[in-house]
Amino acid sequence: MDRTAEGGSFVVEGGAPITGTVEPAGNKNEALPALAATLLLSGETVLERMPRIRDARSMIELLSRLGVKIGYEGEQAVSLDASDLSDRDPDASLAASIRGSFLIAPGLLHRTGKAILPRPGGDRIGRRRVDTHLLALKALGADVEVTSSEYRLQLKSRFCGTDVFLDEASVMATENAVMAASVADGSTRILNAACEPHVQGLCRLLVAMGARIEGIGTNCLEIHGTDDLHPARHAIAPDHIEIGSFIALAAMTGGELRIPDVVEDDLRMIRMVFRRLGVDTQLEGGDLLVPGAQDLVIQEDLHGAVPKVDDAPWPGFPADLTSIALVLATQARGTVLIHEKMFESRLFFVDRLITMGARVVLCDPHRALVVGPSELHGAELASPDIRAGMALLAAALCADGTSEIKNAHQVDRGYENIDERLRGLGARIERGN
Repeated sequence: MDRTAEGGSFVVEGGAPITGTVEPAGNKNEALPALAATLLLSGETVLERMPRIRDARSMIELLSRLGVKIGYEGEQAVSLDASDLSDRDPDASLAASIRGSFLIAPGLLHRTGKAILPRPGGDRIGRRRVDTHLLALKALGADVEVTSSEYRLQLKSRFCGTDVFLDEASVMATENAVMAASVADGSTRILNAACEPHVQGLCRLLVAMGARIEGIGTNCLEIHGTDDLHPARHAIAPDHIEIGSFIALAAMTGGELRIPDVVEDDLRMIRMVFRRLGVDTQLEGGDLLVPGAQDLVIQEDLHGAVPKVDDAPWPGFPADLTSIALVLATQARGTVLIHEKMFESRLFFVDRLITMGARVVLCDPHRALVVGPSELHGAELASPDIRAGMALLAAALCADGTSEIKNAHQVDRGYENIDERLRGLGARIERGN
């Protein structure tokens, strides 16, 4: 049963090791742009390994209300046909509920000549600019009008190929630029492009549709536009953020976990950083194994300096795992500085960890010093966003006693049926009202 539509809370009794085998879900951050890309063309495109999460459901509903025909093949494949795309404006309340809604702009502009979008929603983890998105679309020929509540975009004829230099390596701005350039008249070069695995996944989907994209996986993309995209079948890659979360859950609860069919290249930096926090992982064929009962010891830097875990654009450590890394550090012996460079509010959940017994000093909005190991105790908590919610869930799983984590819907936005899957791995977790 798909539980992502439910809200309420998680009630967790800590102390049980996370043990067994867990299949990784599809990458949330690839699924949303892949869904949006189907607006660029007529015909039925099939997306496999679609994660059953709240944000994907919201995006599919948003597209459906625009006239996209939706179908399902089993539980993990969705078909989308935008042949009868409407020129009506997107549902404002639905579009405002997810940040990924901004990704429908290129398809709407290409097919209908206009896109009126509210300010995007998503996690409140600090300042998240859309300027880069708008500048990229404007460079490719769109007219942009900004009001206090919405963005009004128009395209008089067709996107025009050009050089686009992004003022930051924004993932979604890169994705918007790539989609627009794929159907542009002429060639486009995108410089300072983001190159995260989910950006690469979108590029591979567009290539399967007939786009010509060079430099996939680099910071310089060259796209030769075409007016002849065709439907395709595409498998969304396993979610490396979810895999990283499960690695941490197993390690901090002392469990032995196997994760099949991982993409090794997507996990290099994650495994390296977790190794510095004392976590050993092994690759066996295409599977990743987390050995059980690990003695977690933080590796000091040379000459006894306090080590640091910091996020960075790909191939650096993903910002979406800094919250999980912080909780993991509370269960390891030693001291580490967690430096969240990208979002100034992401670490504000540490007060909940301190309530549970963690020894954490919030140095400033971007940095927290963690001294471990700490014996955590059950508490009543509230999830402020997807990743902090998962981090608090991790803390509850290794805490002594019972915890209740409210705003479970936040975790549901990014993690597929997480309570059912954790129960299958031995966790004592239920849904509360």
